[in-house]
Amino acid sequence: MSDNSSYTPPKVWTWEAESGGRFASINRPIAGPTHDKALSVGKHPIQIYSMGTPNGVKVTVMLEELLAAGHSGAEYDAWLVRIGDGDQFGSGFVEINPNSKIPAMVDHSTTPPTRVFESGAILLYLAEKFGAFIPEGYVGRTECLNWLFWQMGSAPYLGGGFGHFYAYAPEKWQYPINRFAMEVKRQLDVLNRHLADSEFMVGGDYSIADMAIWPWYGQLTLSRLYEAGEFLDVESYSHVQRWAKAIDARPAVTRGRMVNRTFGDPAMQLLERHDASDFETRTQDKIGE
Repeated sequence: MSDNSSYTPPKVWTWEAESGGRFASINRPIAGPTHDKALSVGKHPIQIYSMGTPNGVKVTVMLEELLAAGHSGAEYDAWLVRIGDGDQFGSGFVEINPNSKIPAMVDHSTTPPTRVFESGAILLYLAEKFGAFIPEGYVGRTECLNWLFWQMGSAPYLGGGFGHFYAYAPEKWQYPINRFAMEVKRQLDVLNRHLADSEFMVGGDYSIADMAIWPWYGQLTLSRLYEAGEFLDVESYSHVQRWAKAIDARPAVTRGRMVNRTFGDPAMQLLERHDASDFETRTQDKIGE
Protein backbone atom coordinates (compact mmCIF):
# COMPACT_ATOMS: atom_id res chain seq x y z
CA MET A 1 0.00 0.00 0.00
CA SER A 2 2.92 2.38 0.45
CA ASP A 3 4.98 4.08 -2.24
CA ASN A 4 8.58 4.39 -1.15
CA SER A 5 9.89 5.80 -4.41
CA SER A 6 10.65 9.48 -4.78
CA TYR A 7 9.60 11.69 -7.64
CA THR A 8 11.25 14.93 -8.71
CA PRO A 9 8.95 16.98 -10.97
CA PRO A 10 10.60 18.19 -14.17
CA LYS A 11 10.95 21.91 -14.86
CA VAL A 12 8.28 21.62 -17.57
CA TRP A 13 5.63 18.92 -17.39
CA THR A 14 4.98 16.86 -20.52
CA TRP A 15 2.11 14.50 -21.21
CA GLU A 16 2.65 10.77 -21.27
CA ALA A 17 -0.33 9.44 -23.18
CA GLU A 18 -0.07 5.96 -21.68
CA SER A 19 0.28 6.92 -18.03
CA GLY A 20 -1.86 4.05 -16.81
CA GLY A 21 -5.13 3.88 -14.95
CA ARG A 22 -8.62 2.98 -16.01
CA PHE A 23 -9.29 6.21 -17.89
CA ALA A 24 -5.86 6.71 -19.46
CA SER A 25 -7.25 6.32 -22.97
CA ILE A 26 -9.58 9.33 -22.67
CA ASN A 27 -7.59 11.67 -20.42
CA ARG A 28 -5.64 14.42 -22.15
CA PRO A 29 -4.31 17.88 -21.26
CA ILE A 30 -6.08 19.79 -24.05
CA ALA A 31 -9.68 20.72 -24.81
CA GLY A 32 -11.65 20.64 -28.05
CA PRO A 33 -13.18 17.89 -30.19
CA THR A 34 -11.33 14.83 -31.42
CA HIS A 35 -13.86 13.90 -34.10
CA ASP A 36 -16.94 15.16 -35.90
CA LYS A 37 -20.21 13.85 -34.56
CA ALA A 38 -23.54 15.65 -34.52
CA LEU A 39 -25.84 15.22 -31.54
CA SER A 40 -29.21 13.56 -31.91
CA VAL A 41 -32.30 15.62 -31.09
CA GLY A 42 -35.55 14.00 -29.98
CA LYS A 43 -39.15 15.13 -29.76
CA HIS A 44 -39.07 17.00 -26.45
CA PRO A 45 -37.81 20.53 -25.81
CA ILE A 46 -35.35 19.31 -23.19
CA GLN A 47 -32.48 17.22 -24.52
CA ILE A 48 -30.05 15.54 -22.12
CA TYR A 49 -26.67 14.13 -23.17
CA SER A 50 -25.28 12.11 -20.32
CA MET A 51 -24.31 8.84 -18.68
CA GLY A 52 -25.52 7.28 -15.42
CA THR A 53 -22.62 8.45 -13.24
CA PRO A 54 -23.40 10.41 -10.05
CA ASN A 55 -23.25 13.72 -11.92
CA GLY A 56 -25.57 12.41 -14.60
CA VAL A 57 -27.99 10.96 -12.04
CA LYS A 58 -28.45 14.38 -10.46
CA VAL A 59 -30.13 15.72 -13.58
CA THR A 60 -32.29 12.73 -14.51
CA VAL A 61 -33.52 12.51 -10.91
CA MET A 62 -34.46 16.20 -11.08
CA LEU A 63 -36.37 15.72 -14.33
CA GLU A 64 -38.20 12.65 -13.03
CA GLU A 65 -39.08 14.51 -9.82
CA LEU A 66 -40.42 17.43 -11.87
CA LEU A 67 -42.58 15.08 -13.94
CA ALA A 68 -43.82 13.32 -10.80
CA ALA A 69 -44.79 16.74 -9.41
CA GLY A 70 -46.91 17.45 -12.49
CA HIS A 71 -44.57 19.63 -14.55
CA SER A 72 -45.35 18.19 -17.98
CA GLY A 73 -42.95 20.65 -19.62
CA ALA A 74 -40.10 18.69 -18.08
CA GLU A 75 -40.54 15.79 -20.51
CA TYR A 76 -37.17 15.01 -21.98
CA ASP A 77 -35.04 12.90 -24.26
CA ALA A 78 -31.89 11.44 -22.68
CA TRP A 79 -29.13 10.35 -25.03
CA LEU A 80 -26.28 8.13 -23.87
CA VAL A 81 -22.78 9.58 -24.00
CA ARG A 82 -20.30 6.74 -23.50
CA ILE A 83 -17.46 8.56 -21.83
CA GLY A 84 -15.23 5.47 -21.90
CA ASP A 85 -15.45 5.57 -25.70
CA GLY A 86 -14.72 9.31 -25.89
CA ASP A 87 -18.20 10.37 -27.07
CA GLN A 88 -17.81 13.57 -25.02
CA PHE A 89 -15.11 14.71 -27.45
CA GLY A 90 -17.44 14.69 -30.45
CA SER A 91 -17.89 18.08 -32.11
CA GLY A 92 -21.59 18.30 -31.32
CA PHE A 93 -21.07 17.61 -27.62
CA VAL A 94 -18.14 20.02 -27.35
CA GLU A 95 -20.34 22.70 -28.91
CA ILE A 96 -22.75 22.52 -25.98
CA ASN A 97 -20.10 21.77 -23.35
CA PRO A 98 -16.61 23.03 -24.16
CA ASN A 99 -15.40 21.23 -21.01
CA SER A 100 -16.32 17.81 -22.50
CA LYS A 101 -17.95 16.49 -19.32
CA ILE A 102 -21.37 14.97 -18.79
CA PRO A 103 -24.13 15.92 -18.23
CA ALA A 104 -25.03 18.60 -20.74
CA MET A 105 -28.46 19.90 -21.68
CA VAL A 106 -30.10 21.89 -24.46
CA ASP A 107 -33.47 23.56 -23.87
CA HIS A 108 -35.15 23.96 -27.26
CA SER A 109 -38.14 25.80 -25.78
CA THR A 110 -36.11 29.05 -25.95
CA THR A 111 -35.07 31.05 -29.00
CA PRO A 112 -32.27 30.43 -29.63
CA PRO A 113 -31.97 27.12 -27.78
CA THR A 114 -30.22 27.41 -24.40
CA ARG A 115 -27.21 25.24 -23.66
CA VAL A 116 -26.51 24.40 -20.02
CA PHE A 117 -23.48 22.52 -18.78
CA GLU A 118 -22.22 21.59 -15.31
CA SER A 119 -24.67 19.51 -13.29
CA GLY A 120 -25.20 22.18 -10.63
CA ALA A 121 -26.02 24.78 -13.27
CA ILE A 122 -28.53 22.39 -14.88
CA LEU A 123 -30.25 21.76 -11.53
CA LEU A 124 -30.47 25.48 -10.84
CA TYR A 125 -31.72 26.22 -14.36
CA LEU A 126 -34.49 23.64 -14.09
CA ALA A 127 -35.47 24.74 -10.58
CA GLU A 128 -35.85 28.32 -11.76
CA LYS A 129 -37.55 27.37 -15.02
CA PHE A 130 -40.26 25.33 -13.28
CA GLY A 131 -40.32 27.10 -9.91
CA ALA A 132 -39.76 23.84 -8.06
CA PHE A 133 -37.38 22.19 -5.60
CA ILE A 134 -35.79 25.44 -4.51
CA PRO A 135 -37.07 27.56 -1.60
CA GLU A 136 -38.80 30.78 -2.57
CA GLY A 137 -37.60 32.90 0.33
CA TYR A 138 -34.21 34.60 0.32
CA VAL A 139 -32.93 32.77 3.39
CA GLY A 140 -34.05 29.31 2.27
CA ARG A 141 -32.84 29.83 -1.28
CA THR A 142 -29.44 30.94 -0.04
CA GLU A 143 -29.16 27.89 2.23
CA CYS A 144 -30.07 25.66 -0.71
CA LEU A 145 -27.36 27.25 -2.84
CA ASN A 146 -24.88 26.95 0.03
CA TRP A 147 -25.25 23.18 -0.07
CA LEU A 148 -25.46 22.97 -3.86
CA PHE A 149 -22.12 24.73 -4.20
CA TRP A 150 -20.70 22.76 -1.27
CA GLN A 151 -21.34 19.60 -3.27
CA MET A 152 -19.86 20.98 -6.46
CA GLY A 153 -16.69 21.93 -4.61
CA SER A 154 -16.45 18.84 -2.42
CA ALA A 155 -17.24 15.95 -4.76
CA PRO A 156 -13.96 16.17 -6.73
CA TYR A 157 -12.22 15.00 -3.55
CA LEU A 158 -14.56 12.00 -3.49
CA GLY A 159 -14.55 11.16 -7.20
CA GLY A 160 -11.31 12.36 -8.72
CA GLY A 161 -9.44 12.02 -5.44
CA PHE A 162 -10.53 9.10 -3.29
CA GLY A 163 -12.37 7.17 -6.01
CA HIS A 164 -9.50 7.42 -8.45
CA PHE A 165 -6.73 6.31 -6.11
CA TYR A 166 -8.81 3.72 -4.22
CA ALA A 167 -10.55 2.10 -7.20
CA TYR A 168 -9.04 3.14 -10.54
CA ALA A 169 -5.34 3.94 -10.23
CA PRO A 170 -3.01 1.28 -11.69
CA GLU A 171 -1.39 0.76 -8.27
CA LYS A 172 -2.46 1.25 -4.65
CA TRP A 173 -0.53 4.09 -3.03
CA GLN A 174 -0.97 4.69 0.67
CA TYR A 175 -0.43 8.43 0.80
CA PRO A 176 -3.14 9.57 -1.68
CA ILE A 177 -5.62 6.96 -0.43
CA ASN A 178 -5.13 8.09 3.16
CA ARG A 179 -5.21 11.75 2.21
CA PHE A 180 -8.46 11.55 0.31
CA ALA A 181 -10.11 9.03 2.65
CA MET A 182 -9.53 11.50 5.47
CA GLU A 183 -11.17 14.29 3.48
CA VAL A 184 -14.16 12.17 2.42
CA LYS A 185 -14.76 11.12 6.01
CA ARG A 186 -14.57 14.76 7.09
CA GLN A 187 -17.18 15.60 4.46
CA LEU A 188 -19.41 12.76 5.65
CA ASP A 189 -19.09 14.13 9.16
CA VAL A 190 -20.14 17.57 7.91
CA LEU A 191 -23.26 16.00 6.42
CA ASN A 192 -23.93 13.80 9.44
CA ARG A 193 -23.81 16.72 11.86
CA HIS A 194 -26.06 18.82 9.63
CA LEU A 195 -28.62 16.06 9.04
CA ALA A 196 -28.84 15.33 12.77
CA ASP A 197 -31.12 18.38 12.99
CA SER A 198 -32.54 18.49 9.47
CA GLU A 199 -34.75 16.06 7.55
CA PHE A 200 -33.30 17.17 4.24
CA MET A 201 -30.43 19.47 3.38
CA VAL A 202 -32.69 22.52 3.70
CA GLY A 203 -34.91 21.75 6.67
CA GLY A 204 -38.01 19.77 5.77
CA ASP A 205 -37.95 20.69 2.09
CA TYR A 206 -36.56 18.23 -0.44
CA SER A 207 -34.59 20.34 -2.91
CA ILE A 208 -31.95 20.46 -5.59
CA ALA A 209 -29.39 20.44 -2.77
CA ASP A 210 -30.47 16.88 -1.92
CA MET A 211 -30.53 15.91 -5.58
CA ALA A 212 -26.97 17.15 -6.01
CA ILE A 213 -25.52 15.55 -2.87
CA TRP A 214 -27.36 12.21 -2.80
CA PRO A 215 -25.91 10.62 -5.99
CA TRP A 216 -22.43 11.04 -4.53
CA TYR A 217 -22.63 10.91 -0.75
CA GLY A 218 -25.95 9.12 -0.40
CA GLN A 219 -24.90 6.31 -2.71
CA LEU A 220 -21.50 6.17 -1.04
CA THR A 221 -23.28 5.73 2.29
CA LEU A 222 -25.42 2.98 0.72
CA SER A 223 -22.17 1.23 -0.35
CA ARG A 224 -22.75 1.73 -4.07
CA LEU A 225 -19.57 3.65 -4.93
CA TYR A 226 -16.10 2.17 -5.31
CA GLU A 227 -16.93 -0.85 -3.08
CA ALA A 228 -15.62 1.36 -0.29
CA GLY A 229 -18.43 1.21 2.26
CA GLU A 230 -16.62 -0.96 4.77
CA PHE A 231 -13.30 0.84 4.23
CA LEU A 232 -14.91 4.21 5.04
CA ASP A 233 -17.14 2.80 7.80
CA VAL A 234 -20.21 4.37 6.21
CA GLU A 235 -22.58 2.67 8.65
CA SER A 236 -21.29 4.95 11.41
CA TYR A 237 -22.86 8.04 9.79
CA SER A 238 -26.35 7.30 11.06
CA HIS A 239 -28.02 10.56 10.05
CA VAL A 240 -26.63 10.37 6.53
CA GLN A 241 -27.84 6.77 6.39
CA ARG A 242 -31.38 7.82 7.35
CA TRP A 243 -31.41 10.62 4.77
CA ALA A 244 -29.88 8.46 2.04
CA LYS A 245 -32.41 5.68 2.51
CA ALA A 246 -35.35 8.10 2.51
CA ILE A 247 -34.28 9.58 -0.81
CA ASP A 248 -33.45 6.17 -2.26
CA ALA A 249 -37.06 5.10 -1.62
CA ARG A 250 -38.51 7.83 -3.84
CA PRO A 251 -39.86 6.35 -7.13
CA ALA A 252 -38.55 9.29 -9.16
CA VAL A 253 -35.06 8.66 -7.79
CA THR A 254 -35.27 5.01 -8.82
CA ARG A 255 -36.23 6.07 -12.34
CA GLY A 256 -33.55 8.76 -12.47
CA ARG A 257 -30.88 6.22 -11.53
CA MET A 258 -31.90 4.01 -14.44
CA VAL A 259 -31.49 6.60 -17.21
CA ASN A 260 -28.28 6.33 -19.27
CA ARG A 261 -27.07 3.58 -16.92
CA THR A 262 -24.70 1.08 -18.53
CA PHE A 263 -23.73 -1.15 -15.60
CA GLY A 264 -25.28 -3.36 -12.94
CA ASP A 265 -28.65 -5.09 -13.11
CA PRO A 266 -29.96 -5.01 -16.72
CA ALA A 267 -33.44 -4.30 -15.33
CA MET A 268 -32.02 -1.03 -13.97
CA GLN A 269 -30.43 0.03 -17.26
CA LEU A 270 -32.36 2.36 -19.56
CA LEU A 271 -29.68 3.39 -22.05
CA GLU A 272 -31.85 6.09 -23.63
CA ARG A 273 -35.05 7.64 -22.38
CA HIS A 274 -37.54 9.25 -24.76
CA ASP A 275 -40.89 8.49 -23.12
CA ALA A 276 -42.17 7.61 -19.66
CA SER A 277 -43.19 4.19 -20.97
CA ASP A 278 -39.54 3.38 -21.71
CA PHE A 279 -39.03 2.37 -18.07
CA GLU A 280 -41.45 -0.50 -18.63
CA THR A 281 -40.52 -1.50 -22.17
CA ARG A 282 -36.95 -0.44 -23.03
CA THR A 283 -34.70 -1.56 -20.17
CA GLN A 284 -31.77 -3.81 -21.08
CA ASP A 285 -33.35 -6.95 -19.63
CA LYS A 286 -36.23 -6.48 -22.07
CA ILE A 287 -34.45 -5.48 -25.25
CA GLY A 288 -31.12 -7.26 -24.66
CA GLU A 289 -29.09 -5.00 -26.94
